[in-house]
Amino acid sequence: MRIKNIIHISLIIIPLSCLPGSFELSAGDPGPARVTQSAGLTISVFDIDATPPVGSHMAYNPVKNTWDMGLRARGIILSGPGKPIVLCSVDWLGIGNDSQDEFKRVLSGAAGTSPDRVAVHTVHQHDAPICDFGAEKFLLDKGMNPMAFESSFTRKVMFQIADAIRTSMKQPQPVTHIGLGEAQVFMVASNRRIAGPDGKIRATRYTTTRDSALRAEPEGLIDPEVSLVSFWNGDEPVAVLSCYAVHPQSYYLTGLPNPDFPGIARFYRQLAVPDALHIHFNGAGGNLGAGKYNDGSHENRGILAERLADGMKRAWKATRKEPVNPESVLWTVETVSLPPAAYPKNINEDLKTKGNDAIFLTNTIPKIMWLDRCRQGKKTDIGCLSIGRARILHMPGELMVEFQLAAKAERPDLFIAMAAYGDYGPGYICTDAAYEEGGYEAGAASGVAPGSQEIIMTAIKKLLRNIK
Repeated sequence: MRIKNIIHISLIIIPLSCLPGSFELSAGDPGPARVTQSAGLTISVFDIDATPPVGSHMAYNPVKNTWDMGLRARGIILSGPGKPIVLCSVDWLGIGNDSQDEFKRVLSGAAGTSPDRVAVHTVHQHDAPICDFGAEKFLLDKGMNPMAFESSFTRKVMFQIADAIRTSMKQPQPVTHIGLGEAQVFMVASNRRIAGPDGKIRATRYTTTRDSALRAEPEGLIDPEVSLVSFWNGDEPVAVLSCYAVHPQSYYLTGLPNPDFPGIARFYRQLAVPDALHIHFNGAGGNLGAGKYNDGSHENRGILAERLADGMKRAWKATRKEPVNPESVLWTVETVSLPPAAYPKNINEDLKTKGNDAIFLTNTIPKIMWLDRCRQGKKTDIGCLSIGRARILHMPGELMVEFQLAAKAERPDLFIAMAAYGDYGPGYICTDAAYEEGGYEAGAASGVAPGSQEIIMTAIKKLLRNIK
């Protein structure tokens, strides 16, 4: 179904060669890092611990202990004669709505750039925090315990990232080349949506699937490839960005914050190529999980990690380098308004009866905040980093894999990668057909309505077709 009332979409194209713009800092904010400008392209990397302490609340339950491997917040800053570009990935479940705005404001201030040139993503592990400052205020205003949305820790991490950005920008490294590589990942991702003979979704194959009949169903539509974009100073790799689409859970609700199998795979690759910082982004995995290959057995976490790391290793071996310079780089943004889903009925009554249910609050309140933002006319950024032949699309929400596959099909002449789970506010973003088929993703978990597909695909096509 074609939606006729598509709202305005604006295009921003900002080459690195433009003059630096001004930015504002509120009282008490530290100033940006002082960077010596040069005619070349430079990169700075940052990496901090983002593990919540014992006693704090993660997305679904409190932290009762810590694991060998904690959670990380990692990223890069690309700098040239113009405004820097900041890409950040955090091992949390989601950063949404007002929190996205605030993270971008604080990180852009630290980097001396503007918020539209900052992309903040989560990998979406479930034994991890969720961050939504608006949700915290909403619950506090109602006299309720904000639980997972209590923000003292998440705000602390936000400012620690900003400090790490300032420190890293004091020691930038030249970027002379990028490397592009991809490889198939075997027996990790599978489609969660199992259709019946009538085309309607009859079952959801979640990331833990104990039903052997559901595990026996075909793998379904996935993007099997992991994409690597690496940044080089001559023969030395400085940073490696990996993108792979799948829900990143093997099992959770353990009370132990941990990076699950994507974080372990990233750690394996960090050991193998220690000179470069490895940063992982989750792709459009809203309707993908490891359910076909995961019955919830705890040993499967390591098995899935090894399989993903193997794909990353083969993508690294397949990497081909090409020279780049500041003129090779563009950061472009499409600003969109997505049609909101219906506001939840009886939400105040539900809060009275379920106000102490952490899972209910975590899954519900961010959607309410998203719908409120839509009512206020607030929009969502979709960004694209263009560097050489590579295009990395920076997307909001839990996108279905169809968007990622369509983006790659749009420009088969280019190296296309996708980082989703940016603004977590909209939740699941489905194809129009999915809303007709039903299923979990297209139900109450989605904060947008049919018609979003055309808006998002129009934005993707503009981003990919308007960058020469």
